[in-house]
Formats: sequence, C-alpha cells, structure tokens
Amino acid sequence: MNTINLRINDEDNKLVREYAKANNITISDLVRSAVLEKIENDIDLKLYNQAMKDHKRNPQDISFDEMMTELGFDE
Repeated sequence: MNTINLRINDEDNKLVREYAKANNITISDLVRSAVLEKIENDIDLKLYNQAMKDHKRNPQDISFDEMMTELGFDE
C-alpha cells in the first residue's frame, strides 16, 4: 500500500474531517473515492467530446429499432 501526502489549510482540514466523520468513512476512503471519481469524470468527458467531434465529421443517425437490430436484440 502506498502513501500520498496532502497539504491543506486548517479550514479545509476541518471540513474534510467533519465530512468523513458525518459519513462514517475514513479520510483515506474519502480522498481515494473523490480522486478516482474525478479521473473517471475526466475520462468520460474526453470520450464524449471525441464522440461528438466524430459525429460532427460523419453524422450518421439510426432509429432505435435499427440500433437494436444492429446490436442483435431484435429477436
């Protein structure tokens, strides 16, 4: 297991500790969860932006029924 040091001011420290306590989680779990969620959100946003660029370059729309058939759910 690795350790990461985090420097925060007294006000933020108090807020983090109170939040963790109120939600019955450790500070490590809180920070880990927040960091991983931030990373996932950034990845999702980049994928969305790339998909929108691709769609603008080659806008192909299909109906819901066509999509279900294409994915093999038409049975």
